[in-house]
Amino acid sequence: MVSESAGLLLNGKTVLIVEDEAIISFMLEDMMDELGAMNIAHAATIAEALTAIDVRSPQIAILDLNLGGELSYPVAERLESLGIPFLFTTGYGRVEARWSSRSIVQKPFEIAAIEGALRKALAA
Repeated sequence: MVSESAGLLLNGKTVLIVEDEAIISFMLEDMMDELGAMNIAHAATIAEALTAIDVRSPQIAILDLNLGGELSYPVAERLESLGIPFLFTTGYGRVEARWSSRSIVQKPFEIAAIEGALRKALAA
């Protein structure tokens, strides 16, 4: 369940979803719609994510930590260098110490957990 003001959370923002599992990516897209996102881009690999950032810089991003065996840290580094807030999702536990202050949502997740992590990322 989302909060009463959840529809305003993303208020027309562009969101990049970096997730290699299509069903999870589409579930996140539905959640972003419910939270008020206007434009949603998808990437399933690090290369696709970096290209998506270059083509149309998102206003926030959701990064699956493990993309087919590759960690999404290069994407996190690019987003950080551009000042774009992001959060990690993972089914594998912890992120490297460098990223431990970032919002991290454990899989499986519900929209309330994603909403809270987005709020934290946007406030940072």
